[in-house]
Amino acid sequence: QVQLRESGGGLVQAGGSLRLSCAASGSTFSNYAMGWFRQAPGKEREFVAAISDGGERTYYGDSVKGRFTISRDNAKNTLYLQINSLRSEDTATYYCAAYTSLGNPWYPSEASQEYPYWGQGTQVTVSS
Repeated sequence: QVQLRESGGGLVQAGGSLRLSCAASGSTFSNYAMGWFRQAPGKEREFVAAISDGGERTYYGDSVKGRFTISRDNAKNTLYLQINSLRSEDTATYYCAAYTSLGNPWYPSEASQEYPYWGQGTQVTVSS
């Protein structure tokens, strides 16, 4: 099964940018559809973005459309989340997650329970 490890979080001023990375190991990365979620203190985990196993198709949560970009490099076994125009409400722990695509047609899943594999998270804090 795949193991996931996020990096790239930190403290950034409002309006700034960050690029989060999620390194995958232990299995063939291109066999997995991927997603990013986030969880702020006292709030439920929120879907951020999803990407198909080949990277051709993406899907975003309404709160991040136009500011966040999900991408992947299957040759490097890495998933990315480019975050621009950061706002204080983007402060959260960001998690990457995966599920086996099994060659099936991709559909964007916002449901965290459909992703059995998770990283440990990386903290993003936006100061105003």
